[in-house]
Amino acid sequence: MRQSTLVVVANRLPVDDSVAPDGACEWRRSPGGLVSALHPLLQHTPATWIGWAGGTGPAPALPDVDGVRLHTVPLTPEDFRDHYEGFANATLWPLYHDAVEQPEHHRRWWEAYQRVNRRFAEAAAERTERGGVVWVQDYHLQLVPALLRELRPDLRIGFFLHVPFPPPELFMQLPRRAELLRGMLGADLIGFQRPQAAHNFAQLVAKLFGVPATDRRIEVDGRTVRVGAFPVSIDTAEMAALAAHPDVAARAARLRQDLGDPEHVILSVDRMDYTKGIEHRLKAYSELIADGHVKVRDTVLVQVAVPSRERVGQYQILRDRVEREVGRINGEFGRVGEPAIHYLTQPFDRAELAALYRMADVMAVTPLRDGMNLVAKEYVAARVDDTGALLLSEFAGAATELSQAYLVNPHDLEGLKQMLLTALRADPADTTARMRAMREHLRRHDIRSWVRSYLDALDDSPRSGDPTGH
Repeated sequence: MRQSTLVVVANRLPVDDSVAPDGACEWRRSPGGLVSALHPLLQHTPATWIGWAGGTGPAPALPDVDGVRLHTVPLTPEDFRDHYEGFANATLWPLYHDAVEQPEHHRRWWEAYQRVNRRFAEAAAERTERGGVVWVQDYHLQLVPALLRELRPDLRIGFFLHVPFPPPELFMQLPRRAELLRGMLGADLIGFQRPQAAHNFAQLVAKLFGVPATDRRIEVDGRTVRVGAFPVSIDTAEMAALAAHPDVAARAARLRQDLGDPEHVILSVDRMDYTKGIEHRLKAYSELIADGHVKVRDTVLVQVAVPSRERVGQYQILRDRVEREVGRINGEFGRVGEPAIHYLTQPFDRAELAALYRMADVMAVTPLRDGMNLVAKEYVAARVDDTGALLLSEFAGAATELSQAYLVNPHDLEGLKQMLLTALRADPADTTARMRAMREHLRRHDIRSWVRSYLDALDDSPRSGDPTGH
């Protein structure tokens, strides 16, 4: 792996703006999947992280966090509305997740997306040493690689897409499809979560541009762009150590006691998002109760659904629907002191999450479509006694690696109900064998393995575009 200073360019900085008890503003590591993935690497590598701090207006000057230099890219209220809430999360996000919700298209959103991507590219160009390495992250910044190559042809540029990349027939709906592909093709190496995503991308490039393209290499503008699948992972050892801590084990026992010491605890931890299959899961659980297969006193569902993108209309509607359904189920099947569903919308720190993971007999991770889903991997890493059952959607990227999970099609309500019962009633010897196999896989394919495989591949990519030959 190169020893050059690494510059990470991502929509968000690896911190959240929090208010301390004395009213002072402080900056902490944020809990997002990307931050959790890259944080272990950045602690041991000279690095700069370029991103948005989460607010609008002038960019605040931030101190280093864990030795990582932070540079803030400002967003105006219009940028936030049209780039972040608009093109990124109301056009690209639904389209990339199989159009579970209908994507919206507005010209001013595209203009904002271009404007903000150029601002990020310029920030990276100014702050990267000659011949340095820039790693651009995710769908918010798909134009940055090509813009950055124009500004700094001496750089080695990587791009990684954390979300799914859609089939060609879906992507072709985008009014600005060619510009988005050309933006990504500015990179030396384009990484995806799954081989199918790399295949989809290569097919599109060949179709739209008529250039030689395989699932591994694309020849365009006299350059070779490498393409590949690099499934993202977690810090397996860190989560296992946290889950094994006596305080976390004691907290898990107290949580179970607070639930009334039921025979079974089912846990789901999601962002409030229409891709996560929350409504399908609630319906399956309520029908199991109604059919008499599950009794509320014996089996408890804990649903954590942390709000996100609350100003986007589709998310407001989803939250209202979920809360109505939880209220209906609890009203119909719960008793005083015994709700059928314990519904929580606040975020949890990692120690509390680890305690929840240790408490749960069944972890239900059933998104309709997900690039990876690190919650599934965190649950497996936290099961330090090799117990517990993972119910996992076939449409989560993690299903490719965690094949010993109880795999399910979340669109099939009857199948979802049956597999949930299978996980609840499984022979402990079977669940232990499955969990051991998945934990061994995660030990061998942790976050450091992911980072090493991607950056080594980037380092081996043909250097292109530098007229000086350096």
